[in-house]
Amino acid sequence: MKNLKRVSRWMTVAFIAVVTNFLVTTSGFAAGLLTPSNAQFSVLEIKTHDVNVIIEDGFAITTVEQVFSNPHSQDLEAVYSFPVPEKAAVAEFTVWIDGKPVIGEVLEKQQAREVYRAEKQAGRDAGLMQKDEYKTFDMKVSPVRAGQDTRIRFVYMQPADVDTGMGRYVYPLEEGGVDEQKFSFWTATETVQQQFSFNLALKSSYPVEALRFPNQSQAVISQKSAGEWSANLTSSGSNPQVEQGQQVNAMQPAFKLDKDLVVYWRHQAGLPGSVDLVSYKPEGARKGTFMLTLTPGDDLKLVEEGRDWIFVLDISGSMNGKYATLVDGVQRALSKMNSNDRFRVVLFNNRAQELTQGYVNATPEMVKHYSDSLLQVTPGNGTNLYAGLKNGLRGIDADRTSSIVLVTDGVANVGETHQKKFIKLLAKKDIRLFTFIMGNSANRPMLQTLTRVSNGFAISISNSDDIVGKIMEATSKVTHQSLHGVELSIRGVKTSNVSPKKISSLYRGQQLVIFGHYWGEGLADIHLSGKISGEKKDYSTQIEFPATANAHPELERLWAYSSIQDMMQEMNDFGEDADLKQAVTDLSIEYGLVSNYTSMVVVRDEVFESLGIKRFNKQRVENEKQTQSKRSTQTPVSRRVDTQQPMFNSTRASHSGSGSFDSWMFVLLLPMLVISRRFRKY
Repeated sequence: MKNLKRVSRWMTVAFIAVVTNFLVTTSGFAAGLLTPSNAQFSVLEIKTHDVNVIIEDGFAITTVEQVFSNPHSQDLEAVYSFPVPEKAAVAEFTVWIDGKPVIGEVLEKQQAREVYRAEKQAGRDAGLMQKDEYKTFDMKVSPVRAGQDTRIRFVYMQPADVDTGMGRYVYPLEEGGVDEQKFSFWTATETVQQQFSFNLALKSSYPVEALRFPNQSQAVISQKSAGEWSANLTSSGSNPQVEQGQQVNAMQPAFKLDKDLVVYWRHQAGLPGSVDLVSYKPEGARKGTFMLTLTPGDDLKLVEEGRDWIFVLDISGSMNGKYATLVDGVQRALSKMNSNDRFRVVLFNNRAQELTQGYVNATPEMVKHYSDSLLQVTPGNGTNLYAGLKNGLRGIDADRTSSIVLVTDGVANVGETHQKKFIKLLAKKDIRLFTFIMGNSANRPMLQTLTRVSNGFAISISNSDDIVGKIMEATSKVTHQSLHGVELSIRGVKTSNVSPKKISSLYRGQQLVIFGHYWGEGLADIHLSGKISGEKKDYSTQIEFPATANAHPELERLWAYSSIQDMMQEMNDFGEDADLKQAVTDLSIEYGLVSNYTSMVVVRDEVFESLGIKRFNKQRVENEKQTQSKRSTQTPVSRRVDTQQPMFNSTRASHSGSGSFDSWMFVLLLPMLVISRRFRKY
């Protein structure tokens, strides 16, 4: 038992050291109004920026309203960019024209551009929302009249998963700095001149013990009931006091859109494993849409055996300013390893190099030697991720459990960049890939695919994240077994179009969230199966699909987005396919989603009519807002459907009493937190 605890602890310390050091950042490109860097004309201002977030029933709805101000004597075009939120679909883009809100419609990407360009050239009001792959959503509004303001609103939706009893919401603002061409061409205006507000409302049918808003000391957090919490942050500019006769200074900046806002909530410990169902099926409809959330019990045991660890570390130019702390963290990680465990260190930028020249036991002499070697490295150049992984995969010992820890804040932009080549590379070895995706605008789709192929896991890390929370989440998974080869079946009620198509593995604390369509009503048998360390595991229950459910029309968009992600993943794996591309386009238009192949355009009502553009998205938005208004007055409703026949016999995984993060571990963490905080100031 003592040996088991020792193994768990050194594994935890290794992750603490590495992850902590990658949470130290330099400032980068941020969300904001964009102006060409060499522009001769004046820039617009962000007058107000108001964010409202509602998290309930397993998904989050984010509404952002902004006012752009043109203090100049000529009409100008507003160009606003913000990072793509994880698993999020933009469902509404509205521009106020003649004092009235006009909701945008989704068209094929080139068609939307042509409509916007024609209206812009004609001097008529228009707006355009586009997606730049996995990196940013880019919005254009024309014209912002001279000496006037323009008001806009956009809304996006995303699942709100809970991991190991902890929920997390990120409002992404800080760019990842991975798009060098964009960074060199544009200058971002990220300052809100007058009012900024961020209001988050959480409604959970499961008790929530606490809500946390790190790095925002001015935030007001309040609790309404066991499952209802709110977080509010406001900031306003003000004119300074001046003496009579002095010139009045400009409005002082209120808020900068340069750092992510992160909110956490923690569920009560000891909650049972559960199955929750949220559905949407209007009266008279044959087909309904469902979101099924499985939160397994804590059946995954601590891992006892020793391992081989390969640290594959990004030392490209974007890592400047973080490297000294990285070296310190790796040294700490290596010094805490068990003598029976081995490690390698691979670094990559334009090319890959291995410092260790094979596996090394973590003796004090070897730790000092390779720490000194790391100190001689100067970060720079591009990101040859393929070379880094290929080097890391060399010399894998088939008789030992091996894992790769990949930490990167960039995208593959040097050497081999085709995703299917990466997949083929990983398929050659039986190894888990644990990926820490640093910052926004990283190539999250590819990195997540690689971890899926290797049955590992990926964790996204924001520079505004609570360090302790992310460390606990990661180490809890690494130090425990996982459920591999996961399959889910639903029988008794007809279901189809289930997404995601491939589940792969479930690690400790992870939820399984499934979207799909169903026909009819009544009892259905749910069966989940997989293997833990080669031993087959089965879980089953019965749940009831309702004949009518009107409260959650947003599920249709969430299902469509998840299905689009499946198709995009297939094209990323095997190359673009004309049929799949058309299917993505059709789904995006039908359900009003901005995607790689579609954009949302706003024009005057009479222009929509003259162009023959149907107002399907307007109807969908109005229906969603009506149901959201009704839900806002209701107390949280339990969506659990397996109370009569529980699918899981044990309580959910949580950080309390898991053994992966105890008081002993916190003492070890403190010096590293101090180092991280100190470097954040510079």
